[in-house]
Amino acid sequence: MEPQPAWRELLSSFPDFRHFLLGRFLVTISVQIQTVVVGWQVYDLTGDPLSLGLIGLCEAVPHLGVALIAGYVADIFPRRSIVLFCVMGLTTCSLSLLTIALVQPAAHITILLLYATIAFSGFARGFYAPAAFSWMAQMVPPHHYPTSSSLGSGTWQLAAMSGPAIGGLLYGYFDLESAYLADFLLASLALLVFAFTGPYPVAGARRTGSVASTMLEGVRFVWKTRPVLGAISLDLFAVLFGGAVALLPVYAKDILHCGPEGLGLLRAAPAVGALAMAFVLAARPPIHRTGRKMLWSVFAFGLCMLAFGISTNFYLSLGLLLLSGAFDNVSVVVRSMTMQMLTPDSMRGKVAAVNTIFIGASNEIGAFESGVTARWMGTVPAVVFGAGMTLVVVVVASFLFSDLRRLDFKESGQRDST
Repeated sequence: MEPQPAWRELLSSFPDFRHFLLGRFLVTISVQIQTVVVGWQVYDLTGDPLSLGLIGLCEAVPHLGVALIAGYVADIFPRRSIVLFCVMGLTTCSLSLLTIALVQPAAHITILLLYATIAFSGFARGFYAPAAFSWMAQMVPPHHYPTSSSLGSGTWQLAAMSGPAIGGLLYGYFDLESAYLADFLLASLALLVFAFTGPYPVAGARRTGSVASTMLEGVRFVWKTRPVLGAISLDLFAVLFGGAVALLPVYAKDILHCGPEGLGLLRAAPAVGALAMAFVLAARPPIHRTGRKMLWSVFAFGLCMLAFGISTNFYLSLGLLLLSGAFDNVSVVVRSMTMQMLTPDSMRGKVAAVNTIFIGASNEIGAFESGVTARWMGTVPAVVFGAGMTLVVVVVASFLFSDLRRLDFKESGQRDST
């Protein structure tokens, strides 16, 4: 009898991991619906690309502001409880957006309420990310981490693909209220799924020294663990400069002329490519020449975004975003795998918090940067400039982080940087 594929063995042997993937899948769809609909709604009300950047800033400030304390909390308190409280908060945000859509206050009041709701969502997600990452790592043994990273990335990308498409279609073919209702129902269902997922004790959890010193342990660990620092730094600067998702409402409305339905498809396209790549990586995890694969994939991501920036054809733009998602997913899987395999369980929350800061800086601050540069340079020059900077970042990182360039995981799960 032939042995089961690693991914099938993992899913069949660890039911809590299955439940976790489903719960996170539902949360991600909910958040992605919210993101695409709020983006279109704000740009439709203002016509200003800077207003899209301010969405990212409103989310980034609370998200990054609580990151270190969130990592500390995730290594002290039960991670399941933290996730449940955070998803309750996200469900409340979804209900708030639905209420705003139903009441329909004046435009300037609507925009302020949307920004406030996104800020509260950023606060909840700031605590959610380290706790969820650390909780997932407790559900499977270390030798399954490469496969669990690929499956985790794949389900996230499937949700990131479905959410924008669902949000855009509901908004385009029905109305704003329908999109926010779906957002609320999915968040509520995620809360129910997480409630039936088992708790796990935090291994080696202890308080040593001051709270501030303990929170900074994750920063010190990342700083001295060069492959981890290199992986998250590369991802930070590549997405900070190269990411253009915040400006997609501008492309959809003013450049590609494809409406909210087209915006949903544009937002979903990177996740389609990432999902396809996730299936490849789940079957063949990038354990050999890992660092080089990450560097080349980020370089290819930059090239895709450069071409997207100058495209005026909807279908070509869609294809380029799809390819960018596939290449970006290699970076996501390598970063997650590296963190899981090199971080002790008692440090996972604090290290995940540092990762949250880097990801938040690249995504939300990157969105703000996109809005500012688009206001200053124009939308197309801003995207082209950012993509060019991504290519420069890859070249610099390949020399600055030689440990990352030589990173090579073996089947045993050990690291070889020689």
